[in-house]
Amino acid sequence: MTLSFADLKKNRAASINSLNEELGKFQKKTYTDNSDKYWQLTVDKAGNGSATIRFLPSPEGESKPVIRFWEHSFEGPKKGDEKGQWYIEKSLTTLGQDDPVSEYNNKMWETGLKKNQDIVRDRKRKLYYVSNIYVVKDPANPDNDGKVFLYKYGQKIFTRINDLMNPAFDDIEKVNPFDLWEGANFKLRATKVAGYRNYDKSDWDKPSPLLDDDAELERIWKSEESLEKVIDPSEFKTYAQLKARLDKVLRINTSDDLEAQKTAKPKMDKLNSDDNPPWTDPDGSHQDEDGDDDNFFKRFEDGDE
Repeated sequence: MTLSFADLKKNRAASINSLNEELGKFQKKTYTDNSDKYWQLTVDKAGNGSATIRFLPSPEGESKPVIRFWEHSFEGPKKGDEKGQWYIEKSLTTLGQDDPVSEYNNKMWETGLKKNQDIVRDRKRKLYYVSNIYVVKDPANPDNDGKVFLYKYGQKIFTRINDLMNPAFDDIEKVNPFDLWEGANFKLRATKVAGYRNYDKSDWDKPSPLLDDDAELERIWKSEESLEKVIDPSEFKTYAQLKARLDKVLRINTSDDLEAQKTAKPKMDKLNSDDNPPWTDPDGSHQDEDGDDDNFFKRFEDGDE
């Protein structure tokens, strides 16, 4: 269902409940992009940084204000004085397809060897989210103020969004942060805690219109980037391409290597989403791979806006 800008404003009061209903269906436990379209928080040498952003509604013609994908990001082994090559690729599991890294990880885990399982933990897929944002204030990069970007973020920030829409207490009003009129600006504050980037000092402003000019709000809305394109199959490499890249990064033929890994040890259960080690999001925050966002994404599967 495609909304007009007038419909977007008219239906905003009912949107938060339907949004939560559909968002919950999206996650079932079953790119790093350096484009100018993506905004990143700038931090100083101590790891501190801040900016004020506003999450934007679904792009025109699309039903989701946020999408998610899985990614593998790890460094391969060194060779002599050469540094290891990096494998940074979106996982085909995002599309419900087999992915060579996940397959290799599962078979490595099944060997029962601790050294292999430690390697798997280092190479496990990571969960990321992408939304359109409006940069209200970026002190480190003032040229970004007033512009629309895609923003790639991890579970920590997603949880803050979910908490705003689904507060823990009945006396706290639900707020849809993606609403142009009744949403809230997000004060993103980063610090470094125990070597990891931490966003615990981030907070929401009081709900208010992003701007008082509907004509300008419509221009902003129409300038959003497509989220569906980020997870379009054409944006993923093929299984064969990913397998070739994996073999190159690991400096082995992974099929032959798995044959050599066979042991008489009992096989372990396949690695699943409940066994997740901590990960870092694109800004470096400490996070878990999986998020409990079933209810949040439920609405999107039905295509209602």
